[in-house]
Amino acid sequence: MAADPKPQKVVVVGAGPVGSLAALYAAQRGYDVEIYELRNDLRDPSTTPLNFTKSINLALSERGINAMRNAGDHHLLDHVMAATIPMRGRMIHGKAPNGDLFEQAQDYDIHGRTIYAVDRGGLNKRLLDILERMPNVTFYFNHKLSGADFRSCKAWFEVQSREGSTTSTGRAKEIEVGFDLMIGADGAHSAVRYHMMKFVRMDYRQEYIDTLWCEFQIQPAENPSSKEPMSRFRISPNHLHIWPGKEFMFIAIPSDDGSFTCTLFAPSLVFESLGTTPERVPTFFDHHFPGVTSLIDPAQLVAQFRRNPHLPLISIKCKPYHYSSSAVILGDAAHAMVPFYGQGMNAGLEDVRILFGILDKYERMDGGEAGSATGLSAARRSSALAEYSAMRVADAHAINDLALQNYVEMRASVLSPLYRLRKFLEESMSVYFPRLGWQTRYARVSFGNERYSEVVARTDYQGRMLVRGFMGVVAFPLVTGVALFNMKYRRTVQNEVRDLLRWLSRFIGR
Repeated sequence: MAADPKPQKVVVVGAGPVGSLAALYAAQRGYDVEIYELRNDLRDPSTTPLNFTKSINLALSERGINAMRNAGDHHLLDHVMAATIPMRGRMIHGKAPNGDLFEQAQDYDIHGRTIYAVDRGGLNKRLLDILERMPNVTFYFNHKLSGADFRSCKAWFEVQSREGSTTSTGRAKEIEVGFDLMIGADGAHSAVRYHMMKFVRMDYRQEYIDTLWCEFQIQPAENPSSKEPMSRFRISPNHLHIWPGKEFMFIAIPSDDGSFTCTLFAPSLVFESLGTTPERVPTFFDHHFPGVTSLIDPAQLVAQFRRNPHLPLISIKCKPYHYSSSAVILGDAAHAMVPFYGQGMNAGLEDVRILFGILDKYERMDGGEAGSATGLSAARRSSALAEYSAMRVADAHAINDLALQNYVEMRASVLSPLYRLRKFLEESMSVYFPRLGWQTRYARVSFGNERYSEVVARTDYQGRMLVRGFMGVVAFPLVTGVALFNMKYRRTVQNEVRDLLRWLSRFIGR
């Protein structure tokens, strides 16, 4: 009797949420999975996160939820969702002309759908705990990818900061690892991507926007009522709170302990100015973000501004995402984006679902059982990875652009009556004409699994239709009315109508 074929080996570089989910998908299919992480065990509270920040709050939406739903572990999603807080919309904070503070709620969705504030550490811990119990998964923490040959399918890792991990010369000990497929989920400054560039002609563009960010904390309410769980929150826990400042903004996302993780986004010159005289931070907040100093003590504002790092925001586009049959990059390693659409983690988790869906399809084409760790040939896997790159690049570039555009919306447009009018018109169409399939761009991105590139195409089409509808309902009578004026005024009215239509086209197309 012939021996069963040996399972192929998948090496995952990066043990964050995206890498961990990729490892779970691979392990569920029977691959031998090895996970290599630069840092110590991410479940250890003493482990320093990437970017040297303890930021824990993320926005989880349908794409990320769907990826976990299809991961093959029935308890994963229940466990993760039990610790989330639904956020039904934005809460805009400001000051009225008479000096009164106000809050203005803007629901994300007219149908009541929500996104969820999720503890990044809790999500990561749950994934790692599941993986740790699987017999075909092995962890290697404190391992740094130092080299890779994707033709011979070999990689080299330096063993970091562990007893006995140095050679007699004092250099870090290096190990060699073979693999069938390497998955790079090691973040914006990906080592896997760096080494892939030596083997594939990769187009690569990196951009730092002129905005830095700094984290703050709103502490839970003192002496909350044991009978009212929500009393531990000092502001509404079911909203993403925004203090828009046109050129900058301050946001707050709830945590299940009653605190809020807050972030200041501002141009680098603002941080430089405040950095020279940090005692001015409370005054700056009172002027631009009214009400925050009643939630965070002014002395704590100054202390947190001094203590927490002021970090850049990077946007990365590259293509392709793979090399031959041996390597592929996911998440921020492939498409790091600014955080203003709340899709960074969701897009990365969706990468995993789509990648393994394509691999399963090619395995069926190869005559094997979908999800088997032995049936997919290298040639078929190469074709599968090429299809993944071709499909996912367009979508990743689309959401990358949308994330940049949404910064303007969050810090400025949310205050505009025109923005609210556009949102009202789009949502009204979705309610009163459901057969047209009309949805806002935000709803398509956050509450569905439609491809990002198709979302852009469909919403651009919706914008053109709204312009044409407006021309039929409003503009045509105006143009017709021009004939009633004498020739002295006709050109002026025509110009006004033309300018109105141009403005509407720009407004609807946002």
